[in-house]
Amino acid sequence: MSEIAGQTGLRAGASAVVNESYSFACMRCGHGWEQSYEIEHHTDAAGHEFVLYVADGKVVPSPLSRPECHHCDSHVVRIMRPGRVASARDAAHRPSRVPPPAGPVEAPAAGTEGEDHHWHLSDLLHPFQRKAS
Repeated sequence: MSEIAGQTGLRAGASAVVNESYSFACMRCGHGWEQSYEIEHHTDAAGHEFVLYVADGKVVPSPLSRPECHHCDSHVVRIMRPGRVASARDAAHRPSRVPPPAGPVEAPAAGTEGEDHHWHLSDLLHPFQRKAS
């Protein structure tokens, strides 16, 4: 299917379109992201069925076959149900009822207010970890 990656000419012949969304977390660098796809079902001239994954209007490789982190190019990526990255980000910004662990704290550099935050794996997995009793 690599010869059709990036082409959009075949899209008009779709027999069915399914919308799917996934959350991804890179197990190497911790980068997290979410992506929605239109999965188009097609039949070629010989009658063979195939699917095209379309993200942001472009045909892309299936995210389920070999996902790639766009931050570090690693292929060690965990695929999760949609909303997992967003819920982890929301939880990271919510005030916690548990005081933070004692120890040195790194203050943000001056002038970083409002800049994009690079999410680390620990940021994404923190809301899902069990609390020690």
